[in-house]
Amino acid sequence: MEKFTVLNGLVAPLDRANVDTDAIIPKQFLKSIKRTGYGENLFDAWRFLDIGQPGMDHAKRPLNPDFVLNQPRYKGAQILLARKNFGCGSSREHAPWALQQYGFKCVIAPTYGDIFYNNSFKNGFLPVALTESQVDSLFYDSALPGFRLVVDLDRQTVSTTDGAKAYQFDVDPSRRHSLLNGLDEIGVTLRHADKIRAFEDRRRQQFPWFFR
Repeated sequence: MEKFTVLNGLVAPLDRANVDTDAIIPKQFLKSIKRTGYGENLFDAWRFLDIGQPGMDHAKRPLNPDFVLNQPRYKGAQILLARKNFGCGSSREHAPWALQQYGFKCVIAPTYGDIFYNNSFKNGFLPVALTESQVDSLFYDSALPGFRLVVDLDRQTVSTTDGAKAYQFDVDPSRRHSLLNGLDEIGVTLRHADKIRAFEDRRRQQFPWFFR
């Protein structure tokens, strides 16, 4: 898993509350058994004017000119600014996968759907929770062309590049440690591989019939 330390990224503002996981990555694109290829269908029903289906040539699909991510000024954005209850709905891990594979590394919102919030950390994607008034202030600033933010996970701060605004956020210490060190749950477990092997060796000696 890729480490997350400090991100200085272009911000794309998605001014909608209660964005659910089916809007993030529609259900028809979840048939693959792979963990890749979801980014091109991120917010598919909002980005395109036609109805998306797996295998379509996206170069030939009509774009929705009014959707924020289709505006040239937000090309290459790595931070998504959102409203409350982002990621509500179903439990699909594909939602943070799609956001990551599109190019986002972080989302900032006042609140999140619980399952999306947990899935994000497990997949190396940082969901930052700020207050509604702080998010309102950032939405106001996002009207400026080329608006960027600096997200520092070690210091747990979100700040403007000039330092004029800086907000603190909280992350569970174990999740923070895992992201800073690029460790998913398997990686965390493997850090204790020697102890696991020693435990298994003791079990073989104590209960050899279990291993016959």
